[in-house]
Amino acid sequence: MTSTHAPFWLAGREATGDDSFDVTSPWDGRLVASVSVPTDRQVEEAVAAAHAVVEEFAATPAHVRAAALDHVSKRLAERTEEIAQLISAENGKPIKWARGEVGRAVSVFRFAAEEARRFNGGEAQRLDTDGGGVGRLALTRRFPKGVVLGIAPFNFPLNLCAHKVAPAIAVGAPIVLKPAPATPLSGLILGELLAETELPAGSWSILPVANDKMPALVQDDRLPVISFTGSDKVGYAIMDSVPRKHCTLELGGNGAAVVLADWASEEDLDWAATRIATFSNYQGGQSCISVQRVIADAAVYDRLLPKIVAAVEAQVTGDPSDSATDVGPLVSEDAARRVESWVDEAVAAGAKLLAGGKRDGASYAPTVLTELPDATTLACEEVFGPVLTVQKVDGEAEAFAAVNASKYGLQAGVFTHDVQTAFRAHRALEVGGVIIGDVPSYRADQMPYGGAKASGVGREGVRYAMDDYTYERVLVLTGLAL
Repeated sequence: MTSTHAPFWLAGREATGDDSFDVTSPWDGRLVASVSVPTDRQVEEAVAAAHAVVEEFAATPAHVRAAALDHVSKRLAERTEEIAQLISAENGKPIKWARGEVGRAVSVFRFAAEEARRFNGGEAQRLDTDGGGVGRLALTRRFPKGVVLGIAPFNFPLNLCAHKVAPAIAVGAPIVLKPAPATPLSGLILGELLAETELPAGSWSILPVANDKMPALVQDDRLPVISFTGSDKVGYAIMDSVPRKHCTLELGGNGAAVVLADWASEEDLDWAATRIATFSNYQGGQSCISVQRVIADAAVYDRLLPKIVAAVEAQVTGDPSDSATDVGPLVSEDAARRVESWVDEAVAAGAKLLAGGKRDGASYAPTVLTELPDATTLACEEVFGPVLTVQKVDGEAEAFAAVNASKYGLQAGVFTHDVQTAFRAHRALEVGGVIIGDVPSYRADQMPYGGAKASGVGREGVRYAMDDYTYERVLVLTGLAL
């Protein structure tokens, strides 16, 4: 997308509004594009069109929906480098991570095509297990709940849009997608590719509306399903405002990597340090499952800590368009200032700074701290920046208690070789996902993904989002010779 004025997508067609806003690079401030903003009347048209096509889209043959999803997957793959450059430009994401994001979106649409072909096959249940059910058979199928309002964040501007759009199309649920104001261009690219398909008009719209326009959309009864990814404050405000709607909320995290005593060889510790350093800083730390906390057993702490510091200091920072860059800028200078203030507060309260701690515009240096006081903001909240804290614990029980001390519960990583420990972690840790032998930042796009506590409700991952967007309806057949 090289034009300086990007249209949006209204009921499957290109459109422009009366106003526009600029998207600029957080790295160098250059103009990436000017994006047209839909008027209130155009937003109403999109919602009305989606509502009007609910029954038609739900009845669309599976092969039509699957073909559209396959097409988007194929076209994303063909345009990988172009789209990766766009992600990097609007988001500041290093190009190597942007290429990886496009690859993940390719997979998401492919998975959705595969699931569309086998979803809703029906489950038959004999009811003559009780005398009153003689001659009766129940057939259960899933049907869309209605139009989905998808609200996507800035940190994965393509793939998290894909996680809203692809499952909706797979089940035949119309979707109105709102990309993040800071990074709308990647989501709008999906509109270009969806417009090449034969999906019904009205079954999808991509609207870069301002955040202050969202309460009216959230309240609209024609949008009974809301899929939101973002902060816990905003997510729970949405759910509280519409208690009778179905809300899937993918919210914040405070990702912990636990390194237990049996993870003790030099090779083990080198691997853990490398993975921790990489995934506390990838995407500039702007991932809900980035490593924010390392919880290390005292038996390995003194050997692990210098390895982590060295690995963090080895992260290459700079121009996100350079393939050698590991860590680029945050999404804005304001975001970097917030991270700076949290680290400064922690150091003033007694935390020990071992690496980083410096800001340059929108960039913040990869940072490591120890001895973090419990009452600091950094200890309690999601930093969403390239900042890592390391703490020493005595044994498994203390380590797991430290993980659970957070109000968040998205994912946790546990470095252990012991399968019994792995199962104890799975039972004990109050999170949506436990990753054994690696950091909490691992996510496969087909697996269930979501959290506990303040990390949200519901699950993404293509098949799991499809379940979220649909409900079971039972059909009872009577008088059958079973």
